[in-house]
Amino acid sequence: MRLKHLLVAFYLWTIVSSLLPASSNGLKRITLKKRVLDLQTIKAAKVARLAKYRESHNPRSPSEDIVPLKNYLDAQYYGEIGIGSPPQNFTVIFDTGSSNLWVPSSKCYFSIACYFHPRYKSSKSSTYTSIGESCEINYGSGSISGFFSQDNVLVGDVVVKDQVFIEATKESSLTFVLSKFDGILGLGFQEISVGNATPVWYNMVEQDLVDDEVFSFWLNRDPNAQVGGEIVFGGIDSNHYKGKHTYVPITQKGYWQFELGDIIVGNQSTGVCEKGCAAIVDSGTSLLAGPTTIVTEINHAIGGEGVVSTECKAVVSQYGNLIWDLLVAGVKPDKVCSQLGLCIFSGAEYASGGIETVVDKENREESIAANPATCEVCEMLVIWVQNQLRQKGTKEKVLNYINELCESLPSPAGESVIDCNSISSMPNITFTIGDKPFTLTPDQYILKTGEGIASVCISGFMAFDMPPPRGPLWILGDVFMGAYHTVFDYGDLQVGFAEAA
Repeated sequence: MRLKHLLVAFYLWTIVSSLLPASSNGLKRITLKKRVLDLQTIKAAKVARLAKYRESHNPRSPSEDIVPLKNYLDAQYYGEIGIGSPPQNFTVIFDTGSSNLWVPSSKCYFSIACYFHPRYKSSKSSTYTSIGESCEINYGSGSISGFFSQDNVLVGDVVVKDQVFIEATKESSLTFVLSKFDGILGLGFQEISVGNATPVWYNMVEQDLVDDEVFSFWLNRDPNAQVGGEIVFGGIDSNHYKGKHTYVPITQKGYWQFELGDIIVGNQSTGVCEKGCAAIVDSGTSLLAGPTTIVTEINHAIGGEGVVSTECKAVVSQYGNLIWDLLVAGVKPDKVCSQLGLCIFSGAEYASGGIETVVDKENREESIAANPATCEVCEMLVIWVQNQLRQKGTKEKVLNYINELCESLPSPAGESVIDCNSISSMPNITFTIGDKPFTLTPDQYILKTGEGIASVCISGFMAFDMPPPRGPLWILGDVFMGAYHTVFDYGDLQVGFAEAA
């Protein structure tokens, strides 16, 4: 009889366990919502994104805390958190490209944007602690002012106690009027946190709210799916991926930055990252962003159309033959533009405005161009011609190809429009990470907006030139993370990628 009771008890335990919430197995889950991108919001994201990454490492006075904020109009994925006791709910972007938590404050009186979103009311929370230190958040075309406060934060079904966050009291841009989110929850490192505030994730680890110092993203790219994706704190859900993850070490704390290898278009290497390029994986960016030099080549290969660059064609016309001759004669690529008098340098070593390798970056000095635009175009042409020399093309054929690349330079907003009917004939694009290929098919890197005759197809590759010393930089956003399940391993300082399920 006793054995029978034990069997019945075990059976009931099994049933109950299957009905328990997901976090009962040690994983804390946040379901993500997804919205559809449109062409205007993609265009609007360009300028502010550059400001975020450029300014985040600028020196600042001890009395001033500034965190550049990218324009999140082009972010697709949102989740819900609660702040205070009882919890006040906010929709936030879980952003691996920043490190602070901020939401609108009830003390935001004079900004229209605040009236379109829920506002945190400290008087309604029994666990609120006043800090009051002011701060400012800068982004491309405006700023957010606010102050620090402390309260409990509900993430999934766990409570992070005494979390320092920013109450935004001024939102000076229409960005936040139009946005679908209320605030940002940063998942980057404390090194880029305003006021050195401890990030939410750090406190989750410190307060033993997770079993493992790991969080992972699964982004559902099915446009018809009800669930947009899921963040798992404290581990990995094996249902979210196929095969095994490839892990690479973090090369610089702040963003989740690692070394990217060669980039292959179809079956042809671009050659520019063979020795390694800096890259970050950023859940707050929808597209794949990289230096104009290589993005132009990719968009040309997939039929992207941008603004015709007269400057580019003029340099090809005047200096194309000379660039070819100097490279064939054995002149080092990083000396060609100086010998042509198009770039002037501050020292003996050359610093490219295009793609710079991780290996060489530490030893190079900044270039000063007499005509920055002409110098930049020359640098791009050198890379393009060098790539074609590897293919053993004739001078005439190569220069004609370079002219075509000039026509494929992205528009000023960085995006390129694609013929929706040609998607099936486009090449795969492959990124090399940890010496392993990670391939994106056309269906994965082309974003389609609208329906029927109003449909527009946009290249998932956006030109983004990050100047030294932070750049050049590749940003692998949701286009990449949707194809590859991504693990952020805080304990071992590494990121991992596996095919998404």
